[in-house]
Amino acid sequence: MGDKAHTHPGAAGRATAADHPASVRNVVLVGHSGSGKTTLVEALALTAGAVNRAGRVEDGGCVSDYDDMEHRQQRSVQLSLVPVEWDGIKINLLDTPGYADFVGELRAGLRAADAALFVVSASDGVDGSTRMVWEECAAVGMPRAIVITHLEAARADFEEMTRICAEAFGGDDPDAVLPLYLPLHGPPAPDGHAPVTGLVGLLSRKLFDYASGERVASDPGEAELPQLDEARSMLIEGIISESEDETLMERYLGGEQVDVKTLIEDLERAVARGVFFPVLAAAPAADGARQGLGTVELLELITRGFPTPLERAAPRVTTPEGAGRELRMCDPEESLVAEVVKTSSDPYVGRISMIRVFSGTLRADQTVHVSGHGMTDRGHEDHDVDERIGALSTPFGKQQRPVSHVIAGDLACVAKLTRAETGDTLSAKDDPLLMAPWEMPDPLLPLAIEAHSKPDEDKLSQGLARLVAEDPTMRLEHNQDTHQVVLWCLGEAHADVALERLRSRYGVQVDVVPHRVSLRETFGGRAAGRGRHVKQSGGHGQYAICEIEVEPLPGGSGIEFVDKVVGGAVPRQFIPSVEKGVRTQAAKGVAAGHPLIDVRVTLLDGKAHSVDSSDAAFQTAGALALREAAAEARIHLLEPVAEVSVLVGDDYVGAVMSDLSGRRGKVLGTEQTSGGRTLIRAEVPEIEIGRYAVDLRSLSHGTARFDRRYARHEPMPAQVADRLREEVRAAS
Repeated sequence: MGDKAHTHPGAAGRATAADHPASVRNVVLVGHSGSGKTTLVEALALTAGAVNRAGRVEDGGCVSDYDDMEHRQQRSVQLSLVPVEWDGIKINLLDTPGYADFVGELRAGLRAADAALFVVSASDGVDGSTRMVWEECAAVGMPRAIVITHLEAARADFEEMTRICAEAFGGDDPDAVLPLYLPLHGPPAPDGHAPVTGLVGLLSRKLFDYASGERVASDPGEAELPQLDEARSMLIEGIISESEDETLMERYLGGEQVDVKTLIEDLERAVARGVFFPVLAAAPAADGARQGLGTVELLELITRGFPTPLERAAPRVTTPEGAGRELRMCDPEESLVAEVVKTSSDPYVGRISMIRVFSGTLRADQTVHVSGHGMTDRGHEDHDVDERIGALSTPFGKQQRPVSHVIAGDLACVAKLTRAETGDTLSAKDDPLLMAPWEMPDPLLPLAIEAHSKPDEDKLSQGLARLVAEDPTMRLEHNQDTHQVVLWCLGEAHADVALERLRSRYGVQVDVVPHRVSLRETFGGRAAGRGRHVKQSGGHGQYAICEIEVEPLPGGSGIEFVDKVVGGAVPRQFIPSVEKGVRTQAAKGVAAGHPLIDVRVTLLDGKAHSVDSSDAAFQTAGALALREAAAEARIHLLEPVAEVSVLVGDDYVGAVMSDLSGRRGKVLGTEQTSGGRTLIRAEVPEIEIGRYAVDLRSLSHGTARFDRRYARHEPMPAQVADRLREEVRAAS
């Protein structure tokens, strides 16, 4: 691996439909924001001959961050697919955003890929969120490699960064994280920093010099041999220890020379099995250069060391009704199973669905079955419909290059699927199947919005529906208590992108308003009320009088209505009318406009008129009686309390628990988990955790995550309730 002295680009960069799963590699690039993933994708595309200069296609656009929004935000905000070709292998490079708010795009990339490149900046190191993604990949056995970038930065140290990566990613076996190449430094600059101009191949014992803009191979000099031989011995021992040949280590330690071909074969198997994780270095090409540092080595690793789609286990599928089905592993002749891994909108083309075909072959003009199940909690309705596939294409920047078919293992785009949403399954019309959607984080930052104007109000519903269809990490809520439209997001940047997309893509201008939690009211003690509704204005009048008593009940009791009328003071046919009036008023609230709960209302007495009494009159009297009782009673404001579970690194446990206490939270307990983390369980008023998704990320440096669920409503402290009432009065 890395022993060919390539001096030519790949197959002209024209990625087309693959002809066999063995000739496909699906690779996702993972790393924190600013680590250089997009720059690396463009450098690989240049080396493979897919672009005419670094990061550019024929129309002058970038191959990865081509969206106007990404230019404005100066960061990746969505998953991008860049197909290139190298040595007859089609490589689907999946560039993911590094910012935590766009983890949904990252999860989609992991779902579509068969291997991962972890991109680590030599100037920034390994952050906590990158470690968490590594653990996710380890849990499913995904093959991984590490690419160190930004070696041109001051104080960048490849050897030290390799040690940090081995410590962060190696776990109990740091020898499974070792470099395949060492950097070759040029003459020191005036500031003393020696730039990296090439690489030394540890297995091949070759120098690969990129100083000229193309890779030039040569033999190492005497000065490089001691460092090379020491690192080479460590690499060989690391490869052999992961080898499937149990006798190889004994033979090697006994002095037997293991030939390079055997070592490379063992290395490729260990990488493909996800038990050895090579470290490489890479840098973009200089102006006018054709190859970036380490890009040839990376392309060789991907084509020779990363697994083909044939080596990925067949997905578990069911019928839409839930009956299990068995599929042969990645067979183009098997029944069709494909998944929508990303949905986007183009102002000219319309909806574009990026799909990964897991089984069978998808063809243009084919009618397929679209199944979407299991996402109703995110505002996505279950659906089973047939749709016709129009044009199939492979994306390249803003271009869409048409293809006639897509085989099992490959990725492509389908235009104008009107019902397909991210996470949906495409299958044969006469054999509908369903893949379970992948796990997504819960959006926990509420964004309450209102249409800016009447024309915006007319377009808002459709725009929001399209947003949540594209992004399964967004959840749309129409809150029946607060009458607010709430878009739940993962963070502030996620919310900013949602607002920008509403404005620029769908022409909807919205205003962000304060998010309100669903408060309740209840009585603090017994109270009596008399409702008198007597009117006479010609013809039939209105006459209804009722007397009630209200008393508080335990939490969760709701509204209980009791009839204790004797002697027919209130005719039997009007008692349900009183109850209806009471319940209607309770739903509107009796003090601050919040629903009344957990009380027993007892009808004790009343009066009726033989002519003027009516259903409507007694409804009104019941409502008046409840309001009068409330005017004489102490009304408690109830706030929702959430059960919160926070998974946080041990270093931040104290800070998180202190912060929860400052939010009026009650810590219920802690539990030690694997990976040096602690699970904290607490109950916290929901009004105190509206921005907790943002604050927790800042508090834990992006390494913690939490979930929440409604527990109950309980009385709000008097001082908090008074402050809230003052805020409402000031706002009105």
